[in-house]
Amino acid sequence: MMMFEKPRQAWRRSRALFLASILLLPFGQSIAQAPSAADFTRRPEAWEVSLSPSGDYVALAVPSRDGLETQLEITNLATGDTQVLRFGLRFHVSDVVWTDDDQVVVSRAEMQPFKSRPVSMGHLYTSDIRGQNRDVLFGYVPDSGSRRGRRKDEGWSSVIRVLNSEPGMALVRFDCWNCGDDPDTVIFKVNTKTGDRREVERGNMRASYQFDLTGRARFRTTFDDDNEPSVSYRRTAEDDWSPLPKSIAGRLLYGARFASDGNTVYALVTDALEPAQAYRIDLQAGTRTRLAGFSDVGATGFMYEGRDGIPFAVTSDEYKPSIQYLDPNSPWAQLHAGLMKSFPGQMVDFTGFSRDGNKVLFSVWSDRDIGSYYVYDRATRQVQKIIDYMPWLKPENMAQTRPIEFTNRDGMTIHGFYTAMGTGPKPLVVMAHGGPFGVYDQWSFDDEVQYLATHGYAVLQVNYRGSGGRGEAFQRSGWQGWGTTIQNDITDGVRWAIQQNLADPQRICTFGASFGGYTALIQPILNPGMYKCAIGYVGVYDLPLMLRTDRNQGAPMRTQRFFDRTLGTDMETLAGISPVQRAAELQVPVMLAHGKDDQTANFNQYKAMVAALNSQNRPPELYAVPGEGHGFVNPENRAELFRRVQAFLDKYIGPNAH
Repeated sequence: MMMFEKPRQAWRRSRALFLASILLLPFGQSIAQAPSAADFTRRPEAWEVSLSPSGDYVALAVPSRDGLETQLEITNLATGDTQVLRFGLRFHVSDVVWTDDDQVVVSRAEMQPFKSRPVSMGHLYTSDIRGQNRDVLFGYVPDSGSRRGRRKDEGWSSVIRVLNSEPGMALVRFDCWNCGDDPDTVIFKVNTKTGDRREVERGNMRASYQFDLTGRARFRTTFDDDNEPSVSYRRTAEDDWSPLPKSIAGRLLYGARFASDGNTVYALVTDALEPAQAYRIDLQAGTRTRLAGFSDVGATGFMYEGRDGIPFAVTSDEYKPSIQYLDPNSPWAQLHAGLMKSFPGQMVDFTGFSRDGNKVLFSVWSDRDIGSYYVYDRATRQVQKIIDYMPWLKPENMAQTRPIEFTNRDGMTIHGFYTAMGTGPKPLVVMAHGGPFGVYDQWSFDDEVQYLATHGYAVLQVNYRGSGGRGEAFQRSGWQGWGTTIQNDITDGVRWAIQQNLADPQRICTFGASFGGYTALIQPILNPGMYKCAIGYVGVYDLPLMLRTDRNQGAPMRTQRFFDRTLGTDMETLAGISPVQRAAELQVPVMLAHGKDDQTANFNQYKAMVAALNSQNRPPELYAVPGEGHGFVNPENRAELFRRVQAFLDKYIGPNAH
């Protein structure tokens, strides 16, 4: 039987002190039946957790009390003693990687819209766990007087592999920022303790590489101007590059994990445009064996037997989160299955391992729980809790997210999610995801969805044609369908929800961000009488204007070609599916929210939509925020957005709406 160990006193005290300092901030109400907007938008206890190779320490990326920094906390699991590392004023750390028992590498990061944590800006820093021997591994260090900065890297870098057989050594990918639209991708072997580096791989264009356990690049994927892939491989570590045989993969191979023999590979493979399947590959023989997969959704990844072990399971997440154990009798599969039973209704992900495989870092999460981290000791069979992300949001106070499926008007099966408290028809908010291509909604904790659901609304999310997770053919079925096939799928989802008695047909509103903001305003135009209101957040409302703006801002040719293929080039047609051009047909109350510094859905989109509605004597409710971009980052601004959205919904589809 698994034993759940209470945190040791020193650990409990250090975390409690940190939590107490956060609770002193003016975040409004504490735990309540319906948490406040500030509860949902407040910074979590930590952004990420990483286990040291020795299994003795965890590193946590922890927001400062004012939210202006993310600091690194190194904690001894046995004693609870913690060392706090700061890398600079207003410096956010992310992508924490242990390269040795006492050495960590972090990325300098920024808070970015629609992201759940700080996002790397491509500069790497290294430090030992005592905060000594710090250095910039990759980045641009300006000169200071007569002293020349050591690094002059003008590009994006990331750690792509730690060489577990060579402590302190790692492979770093580097892409130049100012070397044209298609710069070389360079791979360096880096000593993260001394900063010494050696180039080990370079292509003549942007490429992705996959490596064997020794760090030798064995697969290389490049894309042409039309985004068509070309995969090369080294049959043995000593061979030159050659085209990958179709007998191994007809189109793409990714997520590769090599066995210790350097010949056997476990990877996700597609032969054409179908959902990816999991295979075991024999490179010498040029053959493969299918291990697992799903009929209508793509396999998304593997679960591994330790740091360099082979896979024991294959996962999928586009519809219902699914796990296929490759060998149910494997001790690793049995461990994972046992933890799943210990956390009913939740998912368990193995996220880190000690070098000897005895300690396992794992996360637990669900649709109602943003998540917690634990360390499992396989020798003692004890579990030690490390941290709850947002302990003030109680899962029992959250709404259930149900995977749904329905048949659209063209006979295709469409997936999605329905989130609500309780049962019966409710006021419905139709929330389309952004993208639109390649992105998809998943069964997980979503703060916007949960805020609306816990305040009396049902939320419908549809993975319409063009969404990711179901193969390239499904994505392509949505191309040039911004205002047609994609919208038809969303409309069919709303009708399905009404037929299933999940939505009050007299109380339906749309709300979305980015492409979802476009959808929020085009849906009432295409479906007169279906909606009572619409909320566009950092949306695109004039498609010809979007194309002109992107080209004027110097978007890469590859991006422009992608828009040509997926959106179309006929300006008259695009104008005909643009809410700005059809404002006279938008006969519902509208709210618009936008960041004034938005460079993705340019702020001109917001101004054009406001002007169009004003010209129809239907002025929208407005919330334009200086200093915010494509989605709000500041917790106070996000909380205010949540409150305004709720007030708008209450007015038009809430309990007292007429």
